Amino acid sequence: MGRGSHDCSVLRSLLLLLCLSSAAAQKASTWKTLSGDAPLVIAKGGFSGLFPDSSDFALNFASLSSPSAALWCDVQLTKDGAGICLPDINMDNCTIIPNAYLNGVKTYNVNGVSVKGWFPMDYKSTDLLRDVSLKQPINSRTDKFDGLFAIVPVEDVLSKYKTPVWLNVQYDSFYSQFNLSMRNYILSVSKQYGVDYISSPEVNFLNSLLGRVSKKTKLVFRFLDEHTVEPSTNQTYGSMLKNLTFIKTFASGVLVPKQYILPVTQDNYLQPHTSVVDDAHKAGLEVYAADFANDFLLSYNYSYDPLMEYLSFIDNGAFSVDGVLTDFPITPSAAIGCFTNLNNSKTDHAKPLVISHNGASGDYPDCTDLAYQKAVADGAEVIDCPVQVTKDGIPICMSSIDLGDVTTVATSQFASQTTIIQDIKGAPGFYSFNLTWEDIVKNLKPRISSPMSKYDMHRNPRNRNAGNFMRLSDFLAFAKGEDLSGVMISVERAAFMAEKLGFGVVDVVIKALDDSGYSKQTAQKVMIQSTNSSVLVKFKQQTKYNLVYMIEELVGDAAPSSVADIKKFADAVSVNTLSIYPATAKFLTNQTNHLVQSLQSAGLPVYVYVLMNEFVSQPYDFFSDATLQINAYVNRPDGGVDGLITDFPATAHRYKLNSCMNMGNNTPVFMLPPQPGGLIQNMLGAAQPPALAPMPPLTESDIVEPPLPPVNHATAPAPSHAAIRMHTDVSILVTLMLCASLMI
Repeated sequence: MGRGSHDCSVLRSLLLLLCLSSAAAQKASTWKTLSGDAPLVIAKGGFSGLFPDSSDFALNFASLSSPSAALWCDVQLTKDGAGICLPDINMDNCTIIPNAYLNGVKTYNVNGVSVKGWFPMDYKSTDLLRDVSLKQPINSRTDKFDGLFAIVPVEDVLSKYKTPVWLNVQYDSFYSQFNLSMRNYILSVSKQYGVDYISSPEVNFLNSLLGRVSKKTKLVFRFLDEHTVEPSTNQTYGSMLKNLTFIKTFASGVLVPKQYILPVTQDNYLQPHTSVVDDAHKAGLEVYAADFANDFLLSYNYSYDPLMEYLSFIDNGAFSVDGVLTDFPITPSAAIGCFTNLNNSKTDHAKPLVISHNGASGDYPDCTDLAYQKAVADGAEVIDCPVQVTKDGIPICMSSIDLGDVTTVATSQFASQTTIIQDIKGAPGFYSFNLTWEDIVKNLKPRISSPMSKYDMHRNPRNRNAGNFMRLSDFLAFAKGEDLSGVMISVERAAFMAEKLGFGVVDVVIKALDDSGYSKQTAQKVMIQSTNSSVLVKFKQQTKYNLVYMIEELVGDAAPSSVADIKKFADAVSVNTLSIYPATAKFLTNQTNHLVQSLQSAGLPVYVYVLMNEFVSQPYDFFSDATLQINAYVNRPDGGVDGLITDFPATAHRYKLNSCMNMGNNTPVFMLPPQPGGLIQNMLGAAQPPALAPMPPLTESDIVEPPLPPVNHATAPAPSHAAIRMHTDVSILVTLMLCASLMI
């Protein structure tokens, strides 16, 4: 099958992909673990979140990205008594064995469950190692590395790696039915190589090892679902948790599902932590938590941030587990090495600037008072307001001109009032300028945005309709009272508003800023952002605000002439994430993009948009971790971006506080940015995604826009006295509500 030569090339590429650093981050504080040492990271089957579980590639990647992690091997036995590492006793789930042994299907009763498939004890080890390759057992993950790697013998893992090795024995009693002794095998390899950890959910198996393995080997009892019956004692695992002193007689630790420690409700919100860790520590047992994976649905309390979940188990102030079993060892390694004991204050590193995108829109509906309050509380330094206009000429903060995107208008009394405006989009829409401010605040509710809903990933459902709409004046009044570096006002469709609505949005924004006192104060910087250069030109003519040009196109560089043109009307530039790290089929390409360097060399700060925590929004090279994605944009060899425009300001703010910033050559390996194209080059040609066409440079023709047209006053609405009165009354009401919320 040609796997051997490919394995060698893969390992060479792997060394290029992740270079070892000279030192890892050290923690001076004492941990709340049983020993006082840092928690152990246990790499389940290596780096199985991305590569086939227990493959050489997954094991190597884990040992390089997380040098102190223990390598986990689920031990299975072959017909001739050899031990192999496979995550499942049914090989159909984790290998491509049907390609080699199509007629090998059998059905067995495995611990009370009828299982149909291919089983290792039906084949000799030589046949499996020769004929069978590994695949990703979880269908939602990439299959690009399937069929590339052979099954790995247990002895290879024990002899090859210098890091700790954890052997898990899941089916001792089942294998004994085939005259195969897992006990004898484990004792043999333990005597020959030494084993650091051995776990099993079967009491009799661990008891059979007691006193026969090295004193340095830790025996760990693995808890399964609390309602499952343990075969040796005929007790449920839930009931056994109440008798930890018994478990201490044959084990030095317990491995429990993470829900045993931090349970969740049926709608996936956290409940208070249990006493499991404290109880086990009092009994002298270490506690290891299982079932961590960056690409599974996390509790909504974590805002799709896996690093936050790890911190809740190791750095919550109350307790720390002694280790975590994970498919993505790089994330807990970073959590332990760089993100514990942080001083969560406003004092942080100067770069990058944390800029909200529609407030903290990952947790609350866009541009609502709650979204802005959460953004400030989460450490955003700049909060933003995308300006739309109502029928009665009131500028409001709304992320979309189409109310159907972000409000409940589709189920309101205005549900039939859709229109098609080709200048905006070809489909029907509920446009803000067709409803008055009173129509909106009295009859509609905000609706949380879920940009990854096609993957069935929704944001904070308990608060899907929470918060109040805000006018631009309300937003400015709120921001002025907060400890912020500034505000960012986004202005789009100015020409459409002038011609078709009779609304001069630039003049209205300037007046609102003047009325709020921003033109006379310097404590907070005002940033005006637009994709239209003519909008920024007009602001430049009338104000001294900081102007940000947003590049909508995906570009790989900027021609010197285009940079010179941008300098004429802008002070900074916002660029799409994919302009910095191009991707094809969710893998980073090896294209060399110089966009950031070209803009920064000309004195233009670069802000990247839009960062989201949902792992499906990120290329695989960021390992389904929003923090590692941020690190890739900030910790680039060219110096990194100057600002992060994000739906989740808390994640970006915490990144800025991490203790591994500015360590130079001592930066730990888990905080090094990925090598673009590093993953793609390790795929076979047929599996590689289609090549991405080179991204064009930004040119003058992409930038130059015609001047804004004059305002067509014939189309301008005349606000009624009721609308004017409503404007005043609501202003007072919202101000009082904001003041009250700040006092709570």
